[in-house]
Amino acid sequence: MSPTRPLPPTMPVVKVSTRGDYASRALLSLALHSDEGGPTSVRDIAERTGLPQPYLEQILLALKGAGLVHSKRGVGGGYVLARTPEEISLSDIVSAVDGPIVAGDFGQPHTDGACDHEGQCVLLAVWDDVGEHMRRYLEAATLADIVSMAKGQGKWPSEVATTPSVTPPWASGS
Repeated sequence: MSPTRPLPPTMPVVKVSTRGDYASRALLSLALHSDEGGPTSVRDIAERTGLPQPYLEQILLALKGAGLVHSKRGVGGGYVLARTPEEISLSDIVSAVDGPIVAGDFGQPHTDGACDHEGQCVLLAVWDDVGEHMRRYLEAATLADIVSMAKGQGKWPSEVATTPSVTPPWASGS
């Protein structure tokens, strides 16, 4: 496990969608029960996680399309992880159901400074930076890390003692 740095406590709120949360919970459930052998039915995942089964079915199809799970049809069918938990990042999961991880749907900053409106370019660059921080954070966290925390074997994010700088490197306070 590589060392990860949590986002600064004063970082603007960037939300993971309900789909991203549900997809993460579904894969966590598969990982926690992977030693049981064989596929896990959508019904079992829904019961264990408290997620609505019809919505979960749509999410699992998206995860299958992204290559994160394999499915087996018929009696005894269900879903299994397509890769080990160490090879699946939270970024992989969220991106599979939500698309690219960004701070907002604002577009890319203009690099030549020719903006349509006052301040637009600089703010687009700031939002892009916020999205990049979130991407890196979620890329560093694997499903195995989350399994470890869920089993009480790893530290939760709030228990990590390191506190990174809250000032962006480009800000005047650095």
